[in-house]
Amino acid sequence: MGSRIRTAQKQARELGRLRTGYSIPSDDPKKRPRPVKSKTWVLSSHSEHYVTAAAEAWGGNVERWQPQGNGAPQFRVITEAEQLEAILPPGDPLSQANEMWNKGGCARRCDGETEQISRHPCLCLAEHGPEWHQLRQDIRTKDKVCAATSRLNVILPDMPDVGVWRVETHSWYAANELAGTVDMVLSGTGGKGLVPVTLRIEPRTRVAGGQTKHFPVVVVEIRGVTTRQALTGPLPTAVALDPSGSSQAVAAIEGPKGRDWIAEAAGVLTSDDVRDLWMEAQTAGAVHPKGTDPLSKQLMAIAAAKDDENSREKQGKTDPVPDAEGVYEAEVVTEEQPARPAWPAVAQPRA
Repeated sequence: MGSRIRTAQKQARELGRLRTGYSIPSDDPKKRPRPVKSKTWVLSSHSEHYVTAAAEAWGGNVERWQPQGNGAPQFRVITEAEQLEAILPPGDPLSQANEMWNKGGCARRCDGETEQISRHPCLCLAEHGPEWHQLRQDIRTKDKVCAATSRLNVILPDMPDVGVWRVETHSWYAANELAGTVDMVLSGTGGKGLVPVTLRIEPRTRVAGGQTKHFPVVVVEIRGVTTRQALTGPLPTAVALDPSGSSQAVAAIEGPKGRDWIAEAAGVLTSDDVRDLWMEAQTAGAVHPKGTDPLSKQLMAIAAAKDDENSREKQGKTDPVPDAEGVYEAEVVTEEQPARPAWPAVAQPRA
């Protein structure tokens, strides 16, 4: 078994970026390229074969692309896809900060309360008040305040290689929605396992100050499983990779349907009866064959309680005594019965 550096930060390699816009050259060569909002996803990467695979999957033409600033040339494709199937990786995939960048790099990075570089209270709030983020809606004041920057790492399961793609958005509204969705998922999974999602570019409209603004927002939706399944705990990898093709595993996560397995288990006499009931539940697709689902664990607990109860009854019995005619109660011995099916190895009830 290999060892690891315990203090090293473990993170997957970034394969490329997912963008909701692109830039085109300005008519005036002295001016910066003009940004364009895209209705479809834009993928960029330093590796051409990643972008080529994206073009084959979602349409578009691969082109050489020079990022603004001094970045190295990359490859880019403006796809025809308004939504992408993706997977949230383990851990916390979302990073957020209010940021201001200039030619010298990041000038401000704030958590909403403290600006991390200067260690001063939020500068945008102090300079412009609680509605400072609305200044970014006006091209004249856009560069005077920070942008609510959200970076979300996702896995694109149909792309080559192992790693993550980074979704970056500077939308104030997307920042709030992304954080709410991701935090809700993390509350159920504890940051363990994979979660299937759909990434969608949703057009929004906002009317304020007599002006109507149209803008895109990145939306993350749970894909292929219900909210109950996503919040119950880490999903099996097979379900996360192919929710539509794992109906048996998904049914096991959902728990009982139709029959009240818990009530039936509580009404039987022995742990063997509970085990037989579990086998019926497995045949009905109500539990996972390995016994890792919540219903199996509840049935195991009931079986263990039955064993404890029967053990206490045996310990409380006294030696047999004869009746009025001097006859002892006989123990009935039957022919050897076939062995009952055992619990799965991971679902053995504790003694």
